[in-house]
Amino acid sequence: MAYKIKDLPFDERPREKLKNNGAETLSNEELIAIVLRCGNKNESVKDLAIRLVKDLNNFQDLNTITCNDLIKIKGIKEAKAISLLAAIELGKRLASPSAIKKHKVISSFELYELFRVKILNIKQEKLFAVFLNTKNEIINYETIFVGTQNKSITHPREIFYAAIKNSAVKIILIHNHPTGDVTPSKEDIKFTNNIKNVGEMMQIPLIDHIIISESAFFSFFDHQML
Repeated sequence: MAYKIKDLPFDERPREKLKNNGAETLSNEELIAIVLRCGNKNESVKDLAIRLVKDLNNFQDLNTITCNDLIKIKGIKEAKAISLLAAIELGKRLASPSAIKKHKVISSFELYELFRVKILNIKQEKLFAVFLNTKNEIINYETIFVGTQNKSITHPREIFYAAIKNSAVKIILIHNHPTGDVTPSKEDIKFTNNIKNVGEMMQIPLIDHIIISESAFFSFFDHQML
């Protein structure tokens, strides 16, 4: 018989803790236990969640974990794996800029945090364009380009076509370096200056270009290169 959350002492039940004290008071393991719903014949769902987290090299590994990875963990079958993956994906989508329209951009670090989840375990370069209004609030963002690090990122027309379509008055570009080295290349600098010049002509200025990896970022604006 599988041990369920209701089999735990009342004050140890994650659902009751969430209901009475709020989700932010729960540990990572307790949140996972709620998603998993029940344990197995040998352990409670809370113990299963604790063991799952211990089996990870790093808690952030959940960002890139697969269904096959999860079902290799003792006690995690396909149904539990799918439920957990769905919850993880929902969290990613809530953290994405598309879910925070009208959010005012304060810093390059803030944008790095928002877009870092979108390039985890990605081996190709991606170029995102973030479109802002006069108050520096996010209107929308689009993936402009996906390609290799040795290929020119894109033509300015794709960026400014998307900017006009989204009624943007300012643009921020974000792209990843899969190597992890966020130092801008000569091509990055040339590309940024080209977009800056076109933006000035179009009266839709480029206000930053941020190069990101899974653990670092480089802002042209912060380094006074715009």
